[in-house]
Amino acid sequence: MKAKSLQDLQAIQRKLAEQQQAAAEQAAARREAQRKAEAERNLFVRAAGQVQRLRHPPRVLLERDQPPPIPVQQQLDEQRVLAESLSDEFDASTLLDVDDALSFRRPGVGLDVTRKLRKGHWSIQRELDLHGLRREDAREALAGFIREAHRQGVRCVRVVHGKGLGSPGKTPVLKGRVQAWLVQKNEVLAFVQARGDEGGAGALVVLLKPQGPER
Repeated sequence: MKAKSLQDLQAIQRKLAEQQQAAAEQAAARREAQRKAEAERNLFVRAAGQVQRLRHPPRVLLERDQPPPIPVQQQLDEQRVLAESLSDEFDASTLLDVDDALSFRRPGVGLDVTRKLRKGHWSIQRELDLHGLRREDAREALAGFIREAHRQGVRCVRVVHGKGLGSPGKTPVLKGRVQAWLVQKNEVLAFVQARGDEGGAGALVVLLKPQGPER
């Protein structure tokens, strides 16, 4: 660049001086930035100490999903209900003693047991009245009643099935079914028709197995 006059020369000198100053300022700014970065790195090293690069990338070991719990109690309950289910097709007539009351005693139980049961040798501790219940409801009620009574150590209960006076043909609808259901219950040792003052032909007196050895 050629200067045509003294003024042009002075302008060129000023411009060069400004460029040099700007370059110097940029260089100073870069040095300051580097100094600050170095100071921050040194600060981390002083705080954390010496570090080493990991040979393997960091991994998180996740636990495997646990298998769902087995509903053991539910299975036991279902098995118990299945074992306690009472069939309406069960024919108990061949197992009943041939007498006026068609009493029942489990094999191995002597005649003296049903004789004592008729005479009230065991006091009645619980009673179940099935009047007005439908067949399914009566069956479930009887099964639960016998199971709970035996669990509580009860020996003698009365089951009222009715005489059927309000039924078509005035025949006891539930009597035969109750007898068949009771025969199927392992907790039942024997049963007889109740005495007249205990319900007569409309009820049964049932003897349950003892919880422990018979005394």
